Amino acid sequence: QVQLVESGGRRVESGGSLTLSCAVSGDTQSTGCLGWFRDAPRKAREGVAAIDSDGTSNYLDSVKGRFTISQDNGKTTLRLHMKDLKPEDTAMYYCAASIDHCSGSWYRYTEMDYWGKGTLVTVSS
Repeated sequence: QVQLVESGGRRVESGGSLTLSCAVSGDTQSTGCLGWFRDAPRKAREGVAAIDSDGTSNYLDSVKGRFTISQDNGKTTLRLHMKDLKPEDTAMYYCAASIDHCSGSWYRYTEMDYWGKGTLVTVSS
C-alpha cells in the first residue's frame, strides 16, 4: 500500500508561482510512475505531469515550459513546480502513483493505482 498526502495549494495571482508537494509513504519502492492530475470546474480529470523511476518526465501540452515535476531519490517526496500560472490552471490537484512504469497513456487517471485527497490551487486574474 502507498499513501499520498498533498500540500501547498493556495490562492495565487495570475503570473505567479507555486510549488505543490506530495509526501509518499508506505511501500514506496513498489511505485513506478508518479504523477499530478487536476480536476478543474466543468472539466474531466486530466494528467498534468508524470515522472518515472528513471527520471523521465511527461507533461500536458498546456503546461510545458511552465510546470516542472520532480521527485527525490527515495521517492518519498513528489513536487510540482508551477510558474506563470494562469486562471485556467485553477483546479484541485491530486498526487497519484502507479505500480507500473509510466506508459504512453500516463495522462489517463485509470493508469494510477493510488491517490491523495488533493490540494486546491486558485489562480486569480
